[in-house]
Amino acid sequence: MPLATPDVSVPMATVPALRIQQLRKTYGNQVEALKGVSLDVAEGDFFALLGPNGAGKSTLIGIVSSLVNLSAGSVEIFGTDLRQQRDAAMRMIGLVPQEINFNLFEKPLDILVNYAGFYGVPRKVALERAEVELRRAHLWGKAQMTSRTLSGGMKRRLMIARAMMTRPRLLILDEPTAGVDIEIRRGMWDTLREINDAGTTIILTTHYLEEAEHLCRNLAIIDHGSIIAQGPMRTLLSRLDVQGFVLDVDGPLPATLPTIDGTTLLARDEDTLDIDMPREMDLNQVFTVLDAAGIRVRSMRTKSNRLEELFVRLVARPEQSA
Repeated sequence: MPLATPDVSVPMATVPALRIQQLRKTYGNQVEALKGVSLDVAEGDFFALLGPNGAGKSTLIGIVSSLVNLSAGSVEIFGTDLRQQRDAAMRMIGLVPQEINFNLFEKPLDILVNYAGFYGVPRKVALERAEVELRRAHLWGKAQMTSRTLSGGMKRRLMIARAMMTRPRLLILDEPTAGVDIEIRRGMWDTLREINDAGTTIILTTHYLEEAEHLCRNLAIIDHGSIIAQGPMRTLLSRLDVQGFVLDVDGPLPATLPTIDGTTLLARDEDTLDIDMPREMDLNQVFTVLDAAGIRVRSMRTKSNRLEELFVRLVARPEQSA
């Protein structure tokens, strides 16, 4: 089935993959899940949508994927209005939900071919695509096995392969690596980068902030139904007025760590020290104080959880349940 295209009267360069304007959603119990959200995702972007539990992420994704009705506002997929041309807009979207929702008694090959057939892809084409996607997901060797025998990580990769069977221009990933160990997760990152590099726009929601920082170029953070920050990853991370380091030291750390004005020192274990310090501070000042306290630094590395630090600062509220 041919993909729908935006109105050719609009220059392609100006049409974002996703445009959300003043989006509102109020549920029947009068809970306002979205409060006038506006958001653009550029074509070809790898975009992160982040927020705590109950912030409105799932509602927003549900509306964009046409699983939830909006209360007010508009959603456009490559210039196609979701309310006025729902079918055309949905042909351009691939969705990977949080839940494993395929038939566990079907074979991976059949799952992909049948899914494509549901969207009007001829069987011959579907078989060719299925081989491409299963190979990309490193599942071709499992194509004829019952899907229930697959590991959790394999099932997650199969979900992505299935979504790609319709050749979506916009791929939405809702917690795609949930419950997957770090080695498998990093392998999935490579697959997602390959998909994005080939031209597919990707929107990612994840609780693994390291994942978003590694994969995404732009992001938005939603809280209490409103966007509280959005923009390029580098620009938002530059807001941080502190820098963090992990120091490996010789010998056990003293029971009492030295005090350095403006810095936070924390012992991870007996020979590893965390330090957060103002960006304008000279690191040599820290080394001088540590040396005077008998702490010899063997090696140093930059902390990799900058996005987590920014997230915690922006979303400062008591922990909530999902």
